Amino acid sequence: MLDVNSLKRTYGDFVAVDGVTFSIGKGEIVGLLGHNGAGKTTIMKMLSGYLEPSGGQIKMDGVDLAQHLKKLQQKIGYLPESLPVYPEMTVADYLVYAASLKGLQGTQKQAEIKRVLQATAIGEKLLAPIATLSRGYKQRVGVAQAILGKPGLLILDEPTNGLDPTQTLQMRELIRDIAKEATVILSTHIMQEVDALCDRVLMVRGGRLVIDARLDSLRQSRYLQLATSPLSEDAVSTLTHIPGVQTLEPQAGNNARAIHRVTLSEDVDLDVVSAALAKAVIAAGADLYQLNAEVRDLESLFREVNQHTGAADKEDVRHAA
Repeated sequence: MLDVNSLKRTYGDFVAVDGVTFSIGKGEIVGLLGHNGAGKTTIMKMLSGYLEPSGGQIKMDGVDLAQHLKKLQQKIGYLPESLPVYPEMTVADYLVYAASLKGLQGTQKQAEIKRVLQATAIGEKLLAPIATLSRGYKQRVGVAQAILGKPGLLILDEPTNGLDPTQTLQMRELIRDIAKEATVILSTHIMQEVDALCDRVLMVRGGRLVIDARLDSLRQSRYLQLATSPLSEDAVSTLTHIPGVQTLEPQAGNNARAIHRVTLSEDVDLDVVSAALAKAVIAAGADLYQLNAEVRDLESLFREVNQHTGAADKEDVRHAA
């Protein structure tokens, strides 16, 4: 659906986005993460056609965005962090205007406006000037204009910003529903939203893509927690020499329970190593109480990536995961 190749944006000598490459398929919800100034907003502006790249290529369904900008923009829904609206316009007037920009006409325009009003629950504010709306309602108006025309690519910058808990849950359901027929890219500082919505994460640092991985794989770490009855030195040595086990570090325990943190080598099969550890514990005559992988916290990973120093090398930063 969306193919981005060597995307670059410069401002004089400053490189805001540097050689970003990724592909996203239909039905995926992808989180675009990075600290302030990392290049996220610049990338989203280029994907929406609002900002021209300095280099690289963006394709939707194999069609070059730069060569067919107006045509493809009608298939793109974009919610910027600060929605540019005319505050004196009513919600109805604004949606009519936004629908016209997307090429919607006649009964199709009316049907689409009715659909997005219902989807975002803003019908009661239809005749209200946008300037009088709360932050949450303004955000929902922004989402409504973004989903007009059932876009094939939906780009959302902080989509739940200003929403209360109930509205946030409704927004999540709406995004999931849209993703059944479209590609969704969202940027947010709220990691719970990434956990709740995204299948995959793109993490940007210093204008470069440093992590592109599925969320479930990011949650996995190279560490296991192993709890057993007390182990002999020979048993510990046997566990340490299992292929894929890098270290076996004793943790706090007692006379009846031994706890170890197992560090695995990179690129090993977690299930295979876990099975070998369990088998070795039982063969040593010990009781196995617990053997599970430590779950990676997305906020910790985000923090580690942003604290990473030195050259912004994709493989170096990937090791933080």
